[in-house]
Amino acid sequence: MLIREARIDDIGQIQIIRNSVTENILSHPNLVTDQDCEEFISQRGKGWVCEIDKQIVGFAIVDLMENNIWALFLDPKFEGKGIGQLLHKSMLDWYFTQTKDKVWLGTDPNTRAEKFYRRAGWTEVGKDGSEEIKFEMTYSDWSKSPNH
Repeated sequence: MLIREARIDDIGQIQIIRNSVTENILSHPNLVTDQDCEEFISQRGKGWVCEIDKQIVGFAIVDLMENNIWALFLDPKFEGKGIGQLLHKSMLDWYFTQTKDKVWLGTDPNTRAEKFYRRAGWTEVGKDGSEEIKFEMTYSDWSKSPNH
């Protein structure tokens, strides 16, 4: 298992994973374009992938411009193996070397993702849009976290 920075040539596999998830499903696959992915991993922030046997099985992307976790998704066949935790740690460790500003994300309620973020120490701060739960992580909370 290898966690590494995402590259432009990873976008095809990233899109396959994004469209294979069973939670936080896009209402239409074209809502997140290859150009969006390229912008987020090369201009707005950075991304990471998890590779197993040269196949990408998960990815995470953080947006420094909006202080937002843009994506953290796994191939459903690889859930429950600690990959999400490794991607999450890599992403937040890097994020907080770039800024001490709090970071936020939104996720659907009553999902594995919601439970994951609560266990990882994120604080619920309200709603993002009409349905998603909005979570925040401060530098202080991350630096004290056992996940750090």
